[in-house]
Formats: sequence, structure tokens, C-alpha cells
Amino acid sequence: MDPAPFLRGVAFPGTKSVPYPRANPQDAARLPLDTWAMAQVPAGVRLEFATDADEVEIVYETKTDDLGSRGDGAGRTFALWRFLQPVSEDKAVLGEGRARLACGETSEHRCIVYLPEGMKPRIAGIEVFGGTITPATPRKRWIAYGDSIAEGWIASAPAMSWTAITARTHALDLINMGYAGAARGEVPSAEQIAGLPAEVISITHGTNCWNRTPNSVGMMREGLVAFLDIVRHGHPATPILVASPVIRPDAEDVKNKLGATLDDLRFTMEDVVEERIKAGDENLYLARGLELMGASMLGDDVHPNDEGHQSIAAALGPILHDIGGAD
Repeated sequence: MDPAPFLRGVAFPGTKSVPYPRANPQDAARLPLDTWAMAQVPAGVRLEFATDADEVEIVYETKTDDLGSRGDGAGRTFALWRFLQPVSEDKAVLGEGRARLACGETSEHRCIVYLPEGMKPRIAGIEVFGGTITPATPRKRWIAYGDSIAEGWIASAPAMSWTAITARTHALDLINMGYAGAARGEVPSAEQIAGLPAEVISITHGTNCWNRTPNSVGMMREGLVAFLDIVRHGHPATPILVASPVIRPDAEDVKNKLGATLDDLRFTMEDVVEERIKAGDENLYLARGLELMGASMLGDDVHPNDEGHQSIAAALGPILHDIGGAD
């Protein structure tokens, strides 16, 4: 069976080498190399379907088994969830393979199959055993722009990132535009978001503006102003939630090469958003990053562990649900 009707989280046309890009391949030459590299990892891409079948089999081919710094959290299994709970999983192999997944005892509620995204799979087909299968009904689209934390680092599995948890819990159709080590508010990314349909948008970058590509306070301010201006051009009334960076102990009070601490950049982001809200943008919302999780929830002093991802989802999920009017 053709898998295309069941795929979710795919916003841009694929290519032979990158079947599920998370940035527009036509803009690859305009994007920073690190952004395009991360956009080739299909984070957040998944299968969603309704079925009364006993089992389904996913026919696939993976491109790599080197998951790099993210490790096994980038996914080594196909994992089926239903009723917000894991039901079954099957280990992925390098190259061509088949994943056999039990669908559970009930035929109600959609099945969501999370992919071993770090292995860069291509889904070739779906086979059904003991019933029928149809594409899941569409949900309201949420574009989540951000850095490694939005992409899912270092949750224990793709299903455990805060973006996946939020989408699952609040019935949103996630388009994950989180780019690890990148996402500094570049104009091409803003233009891509502006050109996509969406019912709600989140913007959660900032950490990589501290040291990956150092920003001064002035650069951060003007960069965010420009980013929001461009997104607003394509989404004049779409609700947008901006969350400033979560806690990062090694950066809070340490100045980068341009004299800005992460706390300075966080304050600047919050200030820009508050100014725009006061100026009349009634569909712009702010979440303060330091309130989203505690330092004890970091797994490596930079990225949240599972508890941290759950904490972010618990804080931002209800906001996105309310402002996006999720089902």
C-alpha cells in the first residue's frame, strides 16, 4: 500500500536523497549548512492512521545507523502509540527491512507510528493484517520552529520529545522545524514558515545565538524583529507563541564574543515580544524560558532529559492548544 496518504509532518517536497526534508530543498543554497544538514533528518515525521487491524507491517529502507551525538534517542525502532500510550515497537535495521507492529485491542483512536528518524528512513509501503486501514483525519497544523530542543535532543526516543508529546496530547499536526546546532532566526526559515499553512506557530530558538554563531544584544533584537515581521507577512492573524531559551547553566552569566550572556539574549527576546504585544499584536504570546523547566531536568547541561521534555510540554502544550483552537 502506498504510504503517502498516511505520512504526517512532511511540509516540503522530497528529493531522491532526502525523502522527508524539514526545510525547502529549493532553499538549500540559501540556508546555513548546519541548518540544511539537520533538515535532512526527518524529526517529527510519522505515520497516522485509523485501523481495526491486528497488525501492520511497515516496509522501509534506512540510510544510516550512525546516530551521532544524539545517540539512541534519535530512534532505533518503529514505535506505535494509541490512546496516548505505547503499544508496540520493532527494531529497525540498516538498509531494507520490515517492521511488524501490533495495533492493540481497540479499533478506536488513531495509531501513530514514530520512525527511527536518526536512521533517515524512507517508507516504501504499508501492509495490513486482520483488518483495514485508512488515513487518520486531519488535525490543525502546528509549525514548531526551534533548535535541538524542538528537534528532540536528548529525549530517550522520538516519541518523548516535548514537541511529539504536545502534538499527541493536544491533537495537533506537528511540522517540526527544529534544527540542532542551528536555528538562529535566519531569514530563509522565516520565509518558509510564512509560506506554509498553519493554525498555530511556535518559535523557540535562542541558545545557538549565544555561542554557536554569537549574537550581540542588538543583533538578537533586530534579528527577532525581522523574523517575526516576515512570519507575520504570511500569517497576519495566526497565533504565534514565542518561548525564550530554557536554562543553560554554562551560559547564563558568561559573555560571548560580542559581550552577551544567554540571560541577556533571553531578556531581549522577551522584551521584543512584549513590545509587539503592547503595540497591538493580539495573536502573539510569550512564554518565559526560565519557567519551563529546572536545571535538574537537563541531561547533559544543555538539553532536557525526558523529565525536562515533559515539563516543557506541560507548560507550552496547553497554551498552544488554547491559542490554536485544537480539536
